[in-house]
This record gives sequence, structure tokens and C-alpha cells, in this order.
Amino acid sequence: MAAKEKATKETPLMKQYNEIKAKYPDACLLFRVGDFYETFGEDAIRTAQILGITLTKRGAGSSSETELAGFPHHSINVYLPKLVKAGLRVAICDQLEDPKMTKTIVKRGVTELVTPGVALNDEVLQSKSNNFLCAIHFTKKALGIAFLDVSTGEFFTSEGDAEYMDKLLQNFNPSEILVQKSNKVTFQQEFGSAYNLFFLDDWVFKEDFAFESLTKHFQTNSLKGFGIEDLTDGIIACGAVLHYLSETQHTRIKHISNIQRIAEDAYVWMDRFTIRNLELYQSSNFNAITLLDVIDKTLSPMGGRLLKRWLALPLKKKKSIVERHEIVELLTQKQDTLAFFQGQIKKISDLERLTSKIATGKVSPRELLFLKESLDAIIPLKEQALKSKNDSLKIIGDQLHDCGLLRERIAQTIHPDAPVAINKGNAIAFGINEELDELRNISSTGKSYLDEMEQRESQNTGIPSLKIAFNNVFGYYIEVRNTHKDKVPAEWIRKQTLVNAERYITEELKAYENKILGAEEKISQLEGQIYDEFVQWCGQYIQPVQLNAHLVAQLDCLSSFAQLALENNYVRPVLDDSYDLEIKDGRHPVIEKQLPFDKPYITNDVFLNNSTQQIIMITGPNMSGKSAILRQTALIVLLAQMGCFVPAAAVRMGVVDKIFTRVGASDNISMGESTFMVEMNETASILNNISDRSLVLLDEIGRGTSTYDGISIAWAIAEFLHQHPSKPKTLFATHYHELNDMQEHFEGVKNYNVSVKELKDNVLFIRKLIPGGSAHSFGIHVAKMAGMPQIVVNRAQKMLKQLEKTHHKDGDVQLKPVEQDLQLSIFNIDDPLLSSLKDELSVIDINTLTPVEALMKLHELKKMIQ
Repeated sequence: MAAKEKATKETPLMKQYNEIKAKYPDACLLFRVGDFYETFGEDAIRTAQILGITLTKRGAGSSSETELAGFPHHSINVYLPKLVKAGLRVAICDQLEDPKMTKTIVKRGVTELVTPGVALNDEVLQSKSNNFLCAIHFTKKALGIAFLDVSTGEFFTSEGDAEYMDKLLQNFNPSEILVQKSNKVTFQQEFGSAYNLFFLDDWVFKEDFAFESLTKHFQTNSLKGFGIEDLTDGIIACGAVLHYLSETQHTRIKHISNIQRIAEDAYVWMDRFTIRNLELYQSSNFNAITLLDVIDKTLSPMGGRLLKRWLALPLKKKKSIVERHEIVELLTQKQDTLAFFQGQIKKISDLERLTSKIATGKVSPRELLFLKESLDAIIPLKEQALKSKNDSLKIIGDQLHDCGLLRERIAQTIHPDAPVAINKGNAIAFGINEELDELRNISSTGKSYLDEMEQRESQNTGIPSLKIAFNNVFGYYIEVRNTHKDKVPAEWIRKQTLVNAERYITEELKAYENKILGAEEKISQLEGQIYDEFVQWCGQYIQPVQLNAHLVAQLDCLSSFAQLALENNYVRPVLDDSYDLEIKDGRHPVIEKQLPFDKPYITNDVFLNNSTQQIIMITGPNMSGKSAILRQTALIVLLAQMGCFVPAAAVRMGVVDKIFTRVGASDNISMGESTFMVEMNETASILNNISDRSLVLLDEIGRGTSTYDGISIAWAIAEFLHQHPSKPKTLFATHYHELNDMQEHFEGVKNYNVSVKELKDNVLFIRKLIPGGSAHSFGIHVAKMAGMPQIVVNRAQKMLKQLEKTHHKDGDVQLKPVEQDLQLSIFNIDDPLLSSLKDELSVIDINTLTPVEALMKLHELKKMIQ
């Protein structure tokens, strides 16, 4: 009964709202009411919290009371990004008719559903990062995956096992992932819960449905032209993405004109651990500088996005790598050409996102002018590239489209001072439409016409104070003071009486009022119609402009590499067909940029091959730079195969097909795994996937367990890599000095150490890799440098001496209690005890000793004499 009573009190507006909300239960509904977007109920509570706006109540005190929060409709570009970035799906419900044209409730409907992965708003998007929507299809054999950036039209697909999918998810970093409802748990088991997920019905993930969706969109009979016809699971994922676009009211997607296959065998394999360990483009450390931060010298948004993809997917094909190197070398040698390219690229706007706005009809008049200016800037680029002696640059120049007619039509059609929005007026240039020009003339000359009329009527009637004015109630009127009321002509029609004056209208004034007011409305309608037709016409140039965008992005990346090389003294690596890796004076590209200006980076040589020096066993003190040498070796190889120059004096190398790293602790306790378990999982993945062109970097393997377990495991792993038929090139950093013995037993293992210089009370880190093993770790010295209390440092040094004394021939370590070792008693106070007490007391600094440390020291001394 109560529910029925509440239903009867539901207003027509709330009834309409509830009906629309029922269709989008999992979205935040922005409901247009007059000049505001309103939210109700739970949506209002979330919106107010995220946006920091006032939460009020509608129908307060009544049975239909509900929370309410809203903001002005013109502020949507300010507030919408905040809602989407908070992870909300936002349904924008607009008024579909003019409120003036209806006597009942205004018709409303959802015009767009904006989600984290489907956004076209500039405020939501980042210029140098893609905003990918992803879909994953699970099967028993493999997984299919699709990535779409609706803001640029880039569409990718692939398939493989869960490990490969995990790698791609890290590379593409999607904002939203679509998953079958039945695979919710499976996804979270495989990939964790850090992603923004949306679950679709299982029927969406069907092969026939996907094939039909894709062929219908691309207007083809098959998918062979895209090279993905054999990727059944990938096609199903692509179909799910297109279905989601239609469900979110994104049907104008002409700019999605291609699907690219992510060919696993075309790129260097890096597992997810390697991508994370090397900190290529993201880091778990706060404010850490990544490799991308250092190497990104791109000047356009397209170039920035492409560079990130090149970094995620380094090339394996030698010919393609060398082509990039040749262009970079040409630009470093001809710096005037480099400067010219950079000057033109700076003038080019985000062509990819402009084409998406043209396709969706969301492009502004001013953005069309940006498009023309960008295309104008491409012409000199094309001419310069065609003049080059480099064949690859000539091909780029040949493929660049001049879009001559498009540039000409934009210049003719769009007003040079066009506004940011079509409804602001004055968007269409003069001379395009006669009727529009006539209406504009009426609108602009109306004021002078009225001034003439006012002067003429004043003369004809002899009323000097007569004036023509306007208000929203009566429109235009003639105002006459009461002192001249007797001079008013009989044909004037009185409209309003004031205290001191009368207001009249005339047939002439009424006719001209209709003409002026009608002109403004007609101008708006006509401009909108002409503009929409022109934007549709521009749509036929989407593919040529997209091609230009891709080619400019390539030039931008290659110019970025040249700029990087010139600024940081990088050299061109020499690629050959050998299995060698020879680096002379290599540097870490990130660390060297963080050093003080007056502190030079200590360079290092590395030589690896598959026979005489397959495994370099690196020992050395903690903090001496072992991990840096491992990482810089991987980064030099990676940069070289991106097509970039490298931070070294010289590099000669055969192409590497896989880079594996096990560097640093990567605890996964939150998923129930210990540090050691994670370490073993990552290492097992390496050992099961190595090839003859792999580069393996292992840092401190086995440290997560007991000393001799660790030594045994590290030895066995190094032996496995040495004896494996592939003989992968390996750098093995360890603090287990016992592994130095491997050089005596295995011809491909060579000992190196990171040198130090021992001073009287200190250790100087030289950070130079030299042949031979190291027998010390200087761990206690590092503890001292870290600020460890002196009492702890002294105790550690004592324990170290004791351990060294009690190290048995069989390798066992038996630590005896201090009391037993000293063999002292209170009744036997002899010289050794006095000597020990003297040593202990002499290092105590009373001025810095805290009360707790004093008590601890006193307790220790007491134990010594008992």
C-alpha cells in the first residue's frame, strides 16, 4: 500500500528520470533540467563527493524525498572528466526538443555514455597517452584480446596464453576492460583486481556475432585484408569492443578504419617482470623517473603515443631497425634538416584525435582551422623528405597526403575568427551562402536602421525627446514623454503607459522587429545546417589524415631519437648477424641524468657471447652498482632495437629476441606468496623460455632463503644456463662469493667484480667492472652509511669476526654464544675481559647516547662480566 501511495506522488519529471535510469542502472545519470545537469539518489551522493558540490534534497519532508546534486550545463567539460577519472560510467541525458515547443514534459534521452575506456573529451584524455578500451575473451586453449582507442581510431588485436596477455595489459595499460560475466573470477585470478572492469553477457562473446559486427562496420566480406582471419579468439574480443561502443551510444565511428595484428614474433619478448623491473614507462616508486621520461623528446601528441608503443614493442627484424638507425644518423649529421622537421612538427595539432572528432561530429569550427594549419605544415615536411637521399625518408615523403582540396575548402568555408563552438555564431565565412550573408547584413545593420528611423520620426512629428528602445516584454517601441503626447500621430498604437511617458509601436517598427529577431534565429539554424554538412563532407578525408598522422608520428619519434643523441652523446649501435653483445663505456640512461652536474657517470664495458664468455658472474660490495650494470645492459639493447642511438662509446651486437630480468625484490605477499616464492616463479619462467638470442639478467638469485639453500639454487641455475643448448647470454650478479668457483669448472663462465678501494676507516666505491672475483660484501659498512646506530654496527663487526673464526672446512657455520666464546666468569676477571671492556667503552659517545641505548649498553657490559 505504501509503495502504491509513493508511486502516486511521483512527479512526471521523476517518473521520466526513473524510466531512463532503469536502462542504465550501473551508470551515473546526468539528467538535463533547464540549464542544469541534475543527479538524484545514490548518484547525487557520489557526484557531490567526487566533485565537491553541495548535496541537497528534492521534495524534502515528503514521501518522495531524494538526494539532489547538480551543476550548470555549460560546466560539463569541467565536471565530466572528474567523474570519469574517478572510475564512473556517466550517462548524459539531454533534452531532445525545445521546451518552448511543447506544453507537456520535455522529451529526454541518453545521447552519450562516457566510460573510462570510451571518452572523447579533451579534459579526460592525456595528449601523449592512449586511452585504450580492452576486451578479453577466455577459452580453454588461449585468450583473445582487443585494444581500441576510440579517441584516435587505433584498433589492435592478438591472442596467446595468460602470460602474454598480462604483458600486453602492462604495455597498453587500458582504462577499462570488458570481460564475460562468467569469467569474472578467472580474470581476477590471472590478472589481479587493479583494473577497471565491466562485465558483458556471455552471448556477446560469440564468433558469428563478432564476425558480423566487424565485417558490417568495415564493409568487407572477410577479415583477410587485416591479416587477422586466423585469430578467432582475437576477432571475438574485437566484436565485444564494437558491441560496447554501440551500447554506449557511440555509433559514428567511421574513423575506426583498420585493425592491426600485434605480431608476437615481430617484437622483442619481455615478460611482465622485465617491463616492471626496468621501469620503462611506469614505476611503483613515488616520483621515480622512467626511461620514457628521459628519452621522450617528441613534439606532437601522436609522436608521444607512438614512442611509448615503440618502447613497449622493440623490433626484432634487423632490416627495420637499421632503417630507423639510418634516419637518426642522417638527422644527427644534418642538424638543419632536424631543426626544420622539428619546427614543422611543432605546428601540427593532434591529427588522430581531430579525425575522431570529425567522425563523431564533435569537432569545433576552431579545431577545423587547426586541422587546416596542421595540413599546411605537412606540405614543407613532404617536400623536405622527398629531397632526402635516404630511401626510407623518401617513402615517408611520398606517402604524406597534401589533402589540397580539404585545406582549400576549410579556408573557404570556416570564418578565420571562428569560435570554439558552432552555437557561438560567426563560424561560417562570408560568401558561402547568400541567404546567410543577407541575414547577417540585416542583423548587423539593424542598429543603424533604427537610429535613422528615430531621427526621421522625430523630425516628422516635432518630438525632440522621442526615442526607440527594446525590452523582452514588448520588443521594440517608441517612447514619448507626456509633454509631447499631443503630437503623436493617430496611426501609432499605444502599448504601455508610464508615469511620465507613453510607449507606442508602428507597423514599420513591428515589421522590422520581426525581421531582426527572425534573422538571429535563422542565422543560428542556417549556420548549424551548413556546418554539419561541411563536417560530413570532411569525413571522406579521415583515412588520408590518419595516414599523415602516423607518418608525422614516425618522423617525430626519429627526430626525438636524434635530439636525444645530440644532447646526451649517444652513438649508433652496429648490428650484425653474430650472437655477440659488446658494449664499450656503457652508461645507464636514467641514472646519468640524475647525477649532480659535476659528477661524471662511471662507464663500464660488457662483452657476452654464446661460447667463451656466455655468463659473467658479477660479485662486489652492496651499493657498488651491480644492479645498475645489469639494468643499463638491458636498456642499451632495448634502445638499440627500438631504432634509437645508445648511451655508450660503441656498441656491436647481434639482434636479441628476448630480454629476461630478475632484478630486485618484488614481494607478492598480498596474493599469498613470499618473496622467495615470487623470485622462484619469475626465475622458472625465464629458464622455461630461453633461446639462443636471449639476454638474461639475474640479480641476487637465492637471497630469499637460507644462505646455503641460496648458494645451491644460484649455482644450479647458473649451471643450467651454461649447459642449456641455447647458451643464452647472461649477467649474473650475486653476493655469494662461492659462485666464483664456477669459473674453474665451466668454460663459458667468467668472474668479474665491481671494484672498491679500501681506506683506513672507509670504503670508496669505484663502480668499475673488472675481471676477477670479490671476497667481501662490505655490508656492515653500508649499514653504517645508512645511519645504523653505532652500537649495532659494532656488534655486527664482532659477530662477523666470530663467524669468520668458526667457519669450518665443511662450510658449516656454528655461532657460539658470546659467553661461551670468552670463557669468562665473575670469579675470573683477567686481562681479556678488561681488554674487551676497554674496547667497548672506548667507542661509546656519551653525548649522542640515548637513554635506551645506554641501558642496552649497560646490560651488554653486565653480561660480559657475569
